Amino acid sequence: MTAHMHSPDDTPLSELRPTFDRLRAAWQAQRPDLAQRRADLQRLRAAFTRRVPEMDAAIRADFGHRPEHENLLSEAFVTLAEIDHTLRHLRRWARPRRAAVGWKLWPARAQVRPVPVGVVGIISPWNYPVNLALVPLVSAIAAGNHVYLKPSEHTPRTSRWLRALLADVFPPERVAVALGGADVGAAFAALPFDHLLFTGSTAVGRKVMAAAAPNLTPVTLELGGKAPALVAPDFPLALAASRIASGKWFNAGQTCIGVDYALVDQARYDAFVDALRAEVARRFGDLAEAGHYARIINDAQFARLEGHVQDARARGCTVVELAPVAPERARRERLFPPTLVLDPPDEAEVMQQEIFGPILPVLRYRTLDEAIGYIAARDRPLALYPFTNERPTLERILSHVVAGGVCVNDTLFHFAVHALPFGGVGPSGMGAIHGKAGFDTFSKLLPVFRQARWTAGDLLHPPYHGITDRLIRWLAR
Repeated sequence: MTAHMHSPDDTPLSELRPTFDRLRAAWQAQRPDLAQRRADLQRLRAAFTRRVPEMDAAIRADFGHRPEHENLLSEAFVTLAEIDHTLRHLRRWARPRRAAVGWKLWPARAQVRPVPVGVVGIISPWNYPVNLALVPLVSAIAAGNHVYLKPSEHTPRTSRWLRALLADVFPPERVAVALGGADVGAAFAALPFDHLLFTGSTAVGRKVMAAAAPNLTPVTLELGGKAPALVAPDFPLALAASRIASGKWFNAGQTCIGVDYALVDQARYDAFVDALRAEVARRFGDLAEAGHYARIINDAQFARLEGHVQDARARGCTVVELAPVAPERARRERLFPPTLVLDPPDEAEVMQQEIFGPILPVLRYRTLDEAIGYIAARDRPLALYPFTNERPTLERILSHVVAGGVCVNDTLFHFAVHALPFGGVGPSGMGAIHGKAGFDTFSKLLPVFRQARWTAGDLLHPPYHGITDRLIRWLAR
């Protein structure tokens, strides 16, 4: 990451705790009821819709260039759909949920009551700077909480846009935004939130969790990892290449659930490489103008990706630039072309680290069990992309690989299904957001047991003889 240059917009460290205390005091004084939550989300939707052109301009300026249509799909569509889904289902999610007590405890009753936890902290990343900030905010507001947001310093224009948007919708005692670099982020994570969500790298996720630990703050981590695409021998190769190209080169690969590497059966390996080459030509041409292709966010990320390619070449790997770009122009525009690394060894950087860019390692396998074993032997990924039309093959894959989420015969689209929980497992994260899962994450699911006026439980106390002895022995059968 590039070093963050302090700006007048940065939040002074001395303001973080007073702002948190203001949010907490306001929440304790008046917790948002269901009508307030719905009104807040409706105002957020209206204000967001008005400001989409400003959002698009801010994101494009932060990236140097990102296609408007990618901004509309990944930021506007996803965020608005999350708001709509939440408004449609919020009344049902917020109702007390009946729980069975079992006939031995009749006539008592029980329920699970979703209640807000208090003040939720959200630390959002730069790669999708709007939806990864606002989607969890929608869930936290829906659950009845106040929110303190820390957006990324690497997209400063978009972060300022978020601050202006939220100030237009919420009073400062319900939603606040902190701007700044790593020092602000570290102090922010150490605040005594009632729940803290972090989206970003595994390395930073460890630091966030450590900062939250002294307060015993519950943490949800949305991280990443090496999401594999596994193309089974039965699946049409051209279609697999098209959909993997979408999952790899959308936002120039700067996607936590983007395809990180592809496994293809040996017999069709060369044909798959040719199919990817054809896809890049069809989508982006020779990148002479590159209007439909995103740029890398900053110079440090560009240099990191260059280092991955240099490491692969030094190890003797075949590196294929699918749309070569002159090096001077590439660095000037941070235009990193779609690039393949063929059959890299496990020791290569592209196989050791999450790539988070437009480099795609392509590996061949001899048997499907070999490919499944390769994935299963590694850290559990945030996303798994199996391509097969044969149910037994799919079941073999799903029964051997644990992943944060699975998208069968396509890529990325599971993120847009708001009824599906989104979250990682192990090194790719913990906890889940989106839809009801997000609402529940930012709620305390409060168990409530209500005893009846007359109950045999009144007999369950010393002295343990007579009917009390017989009743306890009967219950323990």
